Amino acid sequence: MSDKKTTYREHTDMENTLKLRQVLATLPPFCKDYFRAIDTTTTAKTRISYAYDIRIFFQFLLDENPAFKDHAMTDFTVDVLDQIKAVDLEEYQEYLKLYQSGDKTETNGERGLKRKISALRSFYAYYYKREMIHTNPTVLIDVPKIHEKSIIRLDTDEVAMLLDYIEHCGDTLTGQKRVFYEKTKERDLAIVTLLLGTGIRVSECVGLDIEDVDFKNNGIKVTRKGGNEMVVYFGPEVEKALKRYLEVREGITPLAGHEHALFYSAQRKRMGVQAVENMVKKYSRQITTTKKITPHKLRSTYGTALYQETGDIYLVADVLGHKDVNTTKKHYAALDDARRRQAATAVKLREE
Repeated sequence: MSDKKTTYREHTDMENTLKLRQVLATLPPFCKDYFRAIDTTTTAKTRISYAYDIRIFFQFLLDENPAFKDHAMTDFTVDVLDQIKAVDLEEYQEYLKLYQSGDKTETNGERGLKRKISALRSFYAYYYKREMIHTNPTVLIDVPKIHEKSIIRLDTDEVAMLLDYIEHCGDTLTGQKRVFYEKTKERDLAIVTLLLGTGIRVSECVGLDIEDVDFKNNGIKVTRKGGNEMVVYFGPEVEKALKRYLEVREGITPLAGHEHALFYSAQRKRMGVQAVENMVKKYSRQITTTKKITPHKLRSTYGTALYQETGDIYLVADVLGHKDVNTTKKHYAALDDARRRQAATAVKLREE
């Protein structure tokens, strides 16, 4: 075992810091002041998203505004912000719906538009408050309205079908497919059971170290969004799945630097978010074709079941790690789906 333990969060933060520096190098030099200012109030991941969003804004000016056709992005100085009017920002919103980024055609729906306009508002507000610019046209335009989508989750019978499928789908496989399935079966079952039985985020799941699992109290120590640590407790089904996986894990020799990870990939490295997402998609599409199931949908499934069993929205908010209980209320205290289904048989179209 290596002496110096770098946590998953620390490793991710280092990677994101380097990535942010690369993106900032492509932006106008004055932008660095803004990103330095929001450093203590945002995560590196959020700052990278903002940097990409603000870079699209400057690209829009270069592509669509004749006044800047001979400019490079790094030529812009802070006074360019004062040259932009509300009508320019309305054109920018239209541009965001469909634009070219290199060889790729990009599109934005309601959420993408809202995030990019919110990023620009925050950006403008920083320079305006510090009297580095005299106008703030972002307050004159409307932020796109978000239409709520219904929450997708697995029904109780679908949860049982998914776990049964992961446990037994190898019965029909042969050759290399069978070998690979047997190699990953206990790991996959442990991950899906853990996600369904605790509601933790996929990033929290892949960030778990072996030392974070406590079978004495049946709890796992997770690092929440924002860096807070919290113990989330699990029941007998999760305990059984984890213990069966740990027997398999003992036979794995991890690559250097990955000795502490709880879940390993086939390459003997810490499993990543994308790998878990792909794995959940692979199994769940055999159970339901009408629902696009992701690890986040498994979290929603847990949250819904917990609320229906306890009726305690504050408990649900606490266990899921929601900072604002209103987020939880919006998601889980909506009309119960079982009641909504009664509407299907309540109205008779023709007498039998």
